[in-house]
Amino acid sequence: MSKKKVCKNCKMFVEGSECPNCKDNKFTNTWQGKIFIASPAKSYIAKKIGVTAKGEYAIKCR
Repeated sequence: MSKKKVCKNCKMFVEGSECPNCKDNKFTNTWQGKIFIASPAKSYIAKKIGVTAKGEYAIKCR
């Protein structure tokens, strides 16, 4: 199984050719750690890392 691709700009996991969050098209397959933000408005971690959209994010990417 291959690794998922991650948007280099916002670190969101992406399946298509454009990031649904920031509309960027630069991706990487080199990432470490995952975090799922279910409710960005209520999440302390989402506020801390600057996430405003619900979804799955990489903790670190290159």
